[in-house]
Amino acid sequence: MAESLVEEEEPKISPKEKKSKKEKKSNKEKKSKKEKKSPSSKKRKHIDGVSKETSSKRSKIGDDVSIQNHQQNEAEKFSFPIQYILAPMVGASELAFRLLCRKYGAQTCYTPMISSTKFASDPEYRKEEFQSIPEDRPLVCHFSANDPEEFTKAAKLVEDRCDAIDLNLGCPQRTAYIGHFGSYLLDPKDRKLICDIVRMASKSVSIPIFCKIRLLDTIEDTIELCQQLRDAGASLIAIHARYRASFERKGPGARDGPAMLDQIWKVREALGPDFPLIANGNVITFDDVENNLRETKADGIMSAEGILDNPALFLPRHGKDGKKLVDIAVPSPWNGVNGNSILKVKEEHKKTIRKLKKKLREIGAIETKVGSGASLTREQQDKMLTKSDIVKKLAVIHEMNNFEVNKNVHEDKPKYTQITLKELMNAAKSKTNLANEYLDLTEKYPTKMRTIIFHTRRILKHELNKYQLMEDCIASKSITDLRNVISKISSYESDPSKFHFDKEKAQREKEAMERKKREEGKRKAFEARMIRKAKREGKSDLEYYLRQGSQVPTVEEIERLKNFSREMQLQKWKENDHSQHCMSFHLEEGGCKRDRACAFLHVDPKGANSFTEVDEVAG
Repeated sequence: MAESLVEEEEPKISPKEKKSKKEKKSNKEKKSKKEKKSPSSKKRKHIDGVSKETSSKRSKIGDDVSIQNHQQNEAEKFSFPIQYILAPMVGASELAFRLLCRKYGAQTCYTPMISSTKFASDPEYRKEEFQSIPEDRPLVCHFSANDPEEFTKAAKLVEDRCDAIDLNLGCPQRTAYIGHFGSYLLDPKDRKLICDIVRMASKSVSIPIFCKIRLLDTIEDTIELCQQLRDAGASLIAIHARYRASFERKGPGARDGPAMLDQIWKVREALGPDFPLIANGNVITFDDVENNLRETKADGIMSAEGILDNPALFLPRHGKDGKKLVDIAVPSPWNGVNGNSILKVKEEHKKTIRKLKKKLREIGAIETKVGSGASLTREQQDKMLTKSDIVKKLAVIHEMNNFEVNKNVHEDKPKYTQITLKELMNAAKSKTNLANEYLDLTEKYPTKMRTIIFHTRRILKHELNKYQLMEDCIASKSITDLRNVISKISSYESDPSKFHFDKEKAQREKEAMERKKREEGKRKAFEARMIRKAKREGKSDLEYYLRQGSQVPTVEEIERLKNFSREMQLQKWKENDHSQHCMSFHLEEGGCKRDRACAFLHVDPKGANSFTEVDEVAG
């Protein structure tokens, strides 16, 4: 628990001791004045480096003051707090879950990972992937990218609707490897690229550019990376204290091992106290949050796994005074981004539109010529071929401006009300209450059913297993089905005699778990075999064979294959280098039944340079 900050009653002291204390105090004040004059003394205040003035304030305020009062510099750097953060999670940090976590203590939230390429060019993708309301602030928009211009375009589209833009340099998924983004951009060969991405965006938008990274192979490499990102224009770096993706690494720093928080402390030492760092990893309870802040000297803690199990993870930051009033949001309705607004074209697009329309007029004249039976020159034929591209470009610019205009849809001031801390704490004690609150939010701010089930089973994991309802939860087809499952839990909790252990169901669950482990083991065994094969053959790239058959199928290809026989589908699948991808996921009605347990890759088919992460937690 948070340490008590209540000032203790001072013991009685003699006049002689008083005089001695005054002399010591005077010497300290002189020393403090000297330090203030020295540039080296202008350091960020951390938990175990609190000034006398801060300590005095702390003792006066009491228990309801959390560690955030000691780290004043974050307010100087940003206009929003960065101490208690909901991490970006693909399919899991959506609007409804962000609002739930904000109510129970999260200060700043990240969106799920969004493809900057698709976001910059696809209006439907923007509408689906970016949802926010006035009460959903501070908000960091989290993009994957491997192109400076596309990242900057995406950033410009949302700079008025969020508080910072984040570059994903931490995603460890194999789909990130195939799409060449996330942690797979951390090799030295891509260092110039990622610095160019940060540099261009930081010069082009009015809000800060953040980066989220993983550890490199040595602490020296990690420090150098952070220094380069900082020098390129990054205003904050969040470090997931596990190594970037490796199919060989085991133990501390591996994807499924404990995070190496000591390395964040070393980065802090190297970068100095004034550059904002966020620690990510090894957080289950609020005690972990406080301990990690002390150990890493980071400015804030980011949580993914811990807050999935407990959306009220950060609630203790408010202290212990139950009578304290806490501001909570009154969420506004979600109107979408495509409202009926009058289109106003931005100045920077007017010139482009004029040029494109001129080209269309020229093509129109050529088409008239064709209609009259005249022959065309090679140049005129080439111009005719560009018509569809020009029409598409005009449509993209139109939609970009439409998105800009519809930013005004949510320009109303955020609405808040107050509730006592005691009421919040009581509500947070009940996991069924948290789950029902989340379902209420999903009805107001719809998201995929798969995401809703995922959050419900994470919040109620213990209760679902205890009352043998996990199977029912996962099989739910609607929010009503999930509410019925939660209702059963509440009934069993209020009257334990109603619950009867079902041995047959327990056996089915055991078999299902064993089957899932076998399926997951297949993928790991395959990866291990391919790495051993590369080693035997002396290949410098140990992941060479893991790339064979990794080509992502296209939307058009999937549609064609659906008309073939199963035998022909398998043949074409191998010929087109898709052997690592799950054919059932793409071709069967309802997709692959094995979901995450499947030994093959589940990656959405690609259109124009598109890619989509499907794992719930990535980064």
